[in-house]
Amino acid sequence: MAITKPAKGAAAKKKALTFVVDCSKPVGDSIMEIASFEKFLADKIKVNGKAGVLGDAVKVTHDKSRVTVTSEAHMSKRYVKYLTKKFLKKHNVRDWLRVIASNKDRSVYELRYFNIAENEAEDDE
Repeated sequence: MAITKPAKGAAAKKKALTFVVDCSKPVGDSIMEIASFEKFLADKIKVNGKAGVLGDAVKVTHDKSRVTVTSEAHMSKRYVKYLTKKFLKKHNVRDWLRVIASNKDRSVYELRYFNIAENEAEDDE
């Protein structure tokens, strides 16, 4: 007599993954526009191997200085960081900004300036 188990997909409810990119510093200094960053992510995120076709699986939204990516499909946190770095490079601000995971919440990335003052002090010594 064979015992059948329920399918894993049917028993387990999928949890939506949420990633946030905090762009408050560069947006406050008018270095980048939050709407263009949101559009870039919506155009470049791949779902099932196709870029720009998000469907119901992925949602990209923004408020004043934060972009939120909510995905029901599998997506790695590193992928969001990769696309953010690609956006910074495209707009020629990669030399001044870096993408860092927040200390408080690990699903939040922050855009911060490189600390140039410390580097210059080390060069003088």
